[in-house]
Amino acid sequence: MLNNSAKYSRMIKAEALRLGFMACGISKADFLAEEAPRLEDWLNKNHHGEMAYMANHFDKRLDPRLLVDGAKSIVSLTLNYFTDQQQADINAPKISKYAFGTDYHTVIKEKLQELMAFINDNIGEVGGRCFVDSAPVMDKAWAQKAGLGWRGKNSNLISKYAGSFFFIAELIIDLDLDYDTPFAADHCGSCTRCIDACPTDAIVAPYTVDGSKCISYLTIELKNEIPTEFKGKMDNWMFGCDVCQDVCPWNRFATQHKEPAFEPAMELLNLKKEELIEMTDEVFKQVFKNSAIKRTKFNGLKRNIDFLKEL
Repeated sequence: MLNNSAKYSRMIKAEALRLGFMACGISKADFLAEEAPRLEDWLNKNHHGEMAYMANHFDKRLDPRLLVDGAKSIVSLTLNYFTDQQQADINAPKISKYAFGTDYHTVIKEKLQELMAFINDNIGEVGGRCFVDSAPVMDKAWAQKAGLGWRGKNSNLISKYAGSFFFIAELIIDLDLDYDTPFAADHCGSCTRCIDACPTDAIVAPYTVDGSKCISYLTIELKNEIPTEFKGKMDNWMFGCDVCQDVCPWNRFATQHKEPAFEPAMELLNLKKEELIEMTDEVFKQVFKNSAIKRTKFNGLKRNIDFLKEL
């Protein structure tokens, strides 16, 4: 007979899959002892660039019990966003696949809230919080502890069954659950395709990304001008970058997502190079109103496009 922890864990995982999540794993809310020195070293080397928030709340980033009172379990969830659809104009500045559809923050937060409501309705009053890129949570570390994959040489979480084109989110709750076995194996082997392919040499060592050189950082997080040292190295990306994932052999297992909200907006995919170069604020608001691309704001995206145009 199942004890309550095992029964509740099975219920939560089943509901997560019903809601459309690709996978669900559970780990014990505890201090991330192995991550602490790595994070400190990464910050000391200024690999976070202008992402000052990465250095904030250092203790909370490593211990979820400081984020959620009485936290006992981390429910890690993944949601597939892979699509084989592409931008129509092969010469147009490129957009990362994850931004083709509706902003994932909105989509995932709704699913997390539904899962939290299910827990409260079917298990009892459980305290906790939903997280999707919204707080100092080391999502890849928790997902690995929950058995969902390993961190590749490009620092992305990789699943043996699905590759790496997926989002990671969490529920941190004050409920004891059954904990999954951490994913200990590393299946990258001697492969260095992601390191070799990175246009800006941002993967400075296996498993270490200098965020300040990453095209995703340069086109989204960086608020100042893109440094001239990256002229000719941006590989025509105007929002995000998929290079290290596109070349990863494990992504041969990536399958088309089944999330209607992630269906690419055809208006976005059909934008021609000239239309992007001449885009106005009005057009930006219309085309990208539901997209994660709005994070850059019009001036940010214009900066990126102009930087590519000057080559």
